[in-house]
Amino acid sequence: MHKVMASVFLFILAGLCEIGGGWLVWQWLREGRGFSWGVIGGVVLVLYGIIPTFQPAHFGRVYAAYGGFFIILSLVWGWVMDGNVPDRYDVVGAAFNLVGLSIIMYWPR
Repeated sequence: MHKVMASVFLFILAGLCEIGGGWLVWQWLREGRGFSWGVIGGVVLVLYGIIPTFQPAHFGRVYAAYGGFFIILSLVWGWVMDGNVPDRYDVVGAAFNLVGLSIIMYWPR
């Protein structure tokens, strides 16, 4: 169970870096924020590239499972940071993703 919790933590951390870094770049280019927002966003995106390397599985499996985390975290980010409340179809889709990523990453082999 400890390994699963550590893996979930890494997925969440990577997701926050990818979404947060992308959001910072978006704010710079689309919302007219300063250049420093884009630079910080770029640094955070580099961290996103590093964090998944600490996962125990191979690249393909990690990035396939991460896609499910990314969907869920993107909906939460949009809700918290931009006020876009997920609707019931978003929630149902996210639940399916959670099941799928759990099978891909954590099903006993």
